[in-house]
Amino acid sequence: MVDLDNVFKAYDIRGTVPDQLDAAVCRSVGWAFARFADSPRVLVARDMRVSGEELAAAFTQGVNAAGVSVIDLGLASTDMLYFASGRLDAPGAMFTASHNPSSYNGIKLCLSGARPVGRDSGLDAIRASASQRYLQTSTTGAGSRSSEKVEEVDLIEEYAAHVRSFVDMGSLLPLEVVADTANGMGGLVVPKVFEGLPFRLHLLFGDLDGTFPNHPADPIQPQNLVDLDAAVLERHADVGLAFDGDADRVFLVDEKAQPVSGSLTTALVAEAMLKKHPGATVLYNLICSKVVPETVEANGGIAVRTRVGHSFIKQVMAETGAVFGGEHSGHYYFRDNYRADSGIIAALIVLGVICATGKPLSELLAPYRRYADSGEINSVVDDPVAVVEALAERLCVPGVGCDRTDGLTVDHGDWWFNVRPSNTEPLLRLNVEAGSPSLCQAHVAELLDLVHETTGVSGGVRSVGG
Repeated sequence: MVDLDNVFKAYDIRGTVPDQLDAAVCRSVGWAFARFADSPRVLVARDMRVSGEELAAAFTQGVNAAGVSVIDLGLASTDMLYFASGRLDAPGAMFTASHNPSSYNGIKLCLSGARPVGRDSGLDAIRASASQRYLQTSTTGAGSRSSEKVEEVDLIEEYAAHVRSFVDMGSLLPLEVVADTANGMGGLVVPKVFEGLPFRLHLLFGDLDGTFPNHPADPIQPQNLVDLDAAVLERHADVGLAFDGDADRVFLVDEKAQPVSGSLTTALVAEAMLKKHPGATVLYNLICSKVVPETVEANGGIAVRTRVGHSFIKQVMAETGAVFGGEHSGHYYFRDNYRADSGIIAALIVLGVICATGKPLSELLAPYRRYADSGEINSVVDDPVAVVEALAERLCVPGVGCDRTDGLTVDHGDWWFNVRPSNTEPLLRLNVEAGSPSLCQAHVAELLDLVHETTGVSGGVRSVGG
């Protein structure tokens, strides 16, 4: 018996296979999702993980058992699933564990039109229904058989054309581009998107292999960019692109093999989008650098700050009509992409800016590099919420700007930090930004000392979820 509470997270379903996530669980989730989505058909796609085919097939059985047909998209990136959900106006399920190791798999769900499904927008209800179904079928043995109602549909050509529609094809130049797809779904979609474009694409680790034989598909970790950095320098490339396992996130390195943070990419893309949509609203999450709202406002846009997480950003996009939104973690959202995130769209827009300006990426980014940030520092604690409350009681003093939108943000003017509980793990996440690397490091040390004083800490690691 599996405890479904352990695999249902804030934004998706995720766990190790088969001890936390197996065919029986996926079958029950498929049944529950089909009933919740209330649609005559459900889209199903999967990444290249070894367990994906079996789990997606079981989910399909569950959907069929609820009397709903399935459109099987086969192998796809997560942003391709979102495109299909918008294009076909149908709910969808993507089998992926993003950047997690090969022993993991999971399910990202969306409603028709790529509308998000998170803890507050249906995931809790699906969990309750799936748990009841799982217990029922585990004791009776029912539920594994159903009439098969499955149609296979290939949308990759339409998806690629949609991605290319975000740039002026006639203005593109023959740039040298290296893309490290880490044996993930980028190996399928990136070459397809680049077909017919003048870019000279060099693909690293393009074979689809869910065992990740070369390095983890987690591009926010510097050690996973070593091969990309070397290839960019060796080939004198204009830009390097690093995708995660399901290829919905991208991180860039410039022509000098220097990493580009998600905040800087957000600022650069925001400026490009505001040139096409003057006066538009742009969203950024609360751990993005101050350079993002400053750039938006300097270019005549309206900057709106949001909580961290795709379900919150997509909701605010719908409410405000925002043309674009970015997260420090490498997720980039576009109104004309059904408000869904797409790393490859963001990458193409950056390439378009390089072509239009004739400037190398390092030069384009130089004006944005006016702050130093810590990256996301995670500390393992027993009760992250209690630690945040203790820090708020100690640090929120008169004259200091404190914001409790998502955890605790304290802004001292010349530096700021956010500390918040992870939505998926017993981790406390810390982000710090200051005017110089030395000041940033000093404030990080101060805050980590406070965390140690507040509670016992078993260790700290630098990472971020996808």
